[in-house]
Amino acid sequence: MSERITFYLLSLFNNVPCRRNQMLKKVLFPGKYIQGVGALGELPSLISLFGHQGLILASPTAHRTILPESGLDLHAHSLPVERFSGECCEQELFRLAGIIHEKKVDVLVGMGGGKTIDTAKIAADRADIPVIIVPTIASTDAPCSGCAVLYSVQGVFESVYYQKSNPAAILVDTEIIAKAPVRFLVAGMGDALATWFEAKSCSNTQSLNECGGLSTLTGLSLARLCYDTLLKYGAIAKIAAEGHFITPALEHIVEANILLSGVGFESGGLASAHSIHNGLTALEETHAYYHGEKVAFGVLAGLQLTDASPEESEVVFSFCEAIGLPTTLADIGLNNFDRLRLMPAAEKACAPNEFIHHEAGMVTPDKVINAMLAADAIGEYRKNRPH
Repeated sequence: MSERITFYLLSLFNNVPCRRNQMLKKVLFPGKYIQGVGALGELPSLISLFGHQGLILASPTAHRTILPESGLDLHAHSLPVERFSGECCEQELFRLAGIIHEKKVDVLVGMGGGKTIDTAKIAADRADIPVIIVPTIASTDAPCSGCAVLYSVQGVFESVYYQKSNPAAILVDTEIIAKAPVRFLVAGMGDALATWFEAKSCSNTQSLNECGGLSTLTGLSLARLCYDTLLKYGAIAKIAAEGHFITPALEHIVEANILLSGVGFESGGLASAHSIHNGLTALEETHAYYHGEKVAFGVLAGLQLTDASPEESEVVFSFCEAIGLPTTLADIGLNNFDRLRLMPAAEKACAPNEFIHHEAGMVTPDKVINAMLAADAIGEYRKNRPH
């Protein structure tokens, strides 16, 4: 097979235009990253740095409690607040586009969880204005990235939307993060857990990362640092979060969940864990569970799919058990699900444009079902074994 034909087929496999410059290494970063107690106080000056008229898209919790208790004088800074509707979908984006135009907004602020943040990123990109992200929970790696996930109005995964650039600034106020329910932090660790394994798979198969290029040493190193930080500090950070107090361990995990995982996944690439998550969204029973919780089960299933060593599986299962991440299908609402009932999720996970094809070898829905059932069986065995 000629080099030209081989390259063309590879480009189809990765679902991107066929250009030789895709073999370049690429890495992306947010413009600024600010983390610590009281970081929210930097918001007015950051808005004035990037523009004149800001608008805050706030999650219901941020709108109801965080902003009123923050001490920010929104009136003095002529800073209007719009409440997020609850889903990152085209209907909400259309509504927000009209508000941005009407109020002549030139800096958009996304304040809240993953879907609020993703909506702000897409809306700002379409309006060609900078976006500042203020995560109020450390539940995903969405804040730093230049991509976002679009869902249907019903919450089913539809596509990944890539922005022209990463957010202009990220403000992470750890005092706000520490007050949030601990489940959010744990879910963020589940999302971050996938970073190293997926980046490693993409590097091994020379698959494109989320920047449209090959992974860099920077991306791989940050992905590995993310994993090591989770294993070292995850359990004691959870204890701090349960008490709603701030410790160095909590600061480390917040950084791992947001910055290390954000840069690590985008510059390292995605693979089976996130595709299995995307597949699971096709099953309505999983909709009550957070992104990172489903990604964590995707990691465990991915380890069985990719023939990870028993020792590696032991470490990851033990970590998930220690901090309370799902280790069985029942843990994500799929009680007594057999092969037939799992097939829609497996088929969606194996769609032609899915990241799972960054894994080595041919991946099929049957292989994914086997991996999910194997992970579930291991998880059940570990729960029921005598101690």
